[in-house]
Amino acid sequence: MPQKPKKIPMRMCVGCREMKPKKELLRVVRSPEGEVSLDMTGKKPGRGAYCCFSADCLRRALKQGQLDRQLEVKLSDEVNQSLTDTMNRLLEEARA
Repeated sequence: MPQKPKKIPMRMCVGCREMKPKKELLRVVRSPEGEVSLDMTGKKPGRGAYCCFSADCLRRALKQGQLDRQLEVKLSDEVNQSLTDTMNRLLEEARA
């Protein structure tokens, strides 16, 4: 009997609203304690939202309040700046 092809989990980017394979997206997570951060492993506990590996998508998601809505929390300016800084650092590392 032939093996079924493995199903690839798809998620929607909160910035551009495109469906993409989960592995291509970056997870933003709100921990049970209420702390919001980027989740590199995709395994941190808490409520998650997915964003493309792009500063533009993250900026759009923050500007439109999509992350606030998905994570069910009002993000402060410090958290927004922290997420943006972390994304920029990751993009720099990927280029190097």
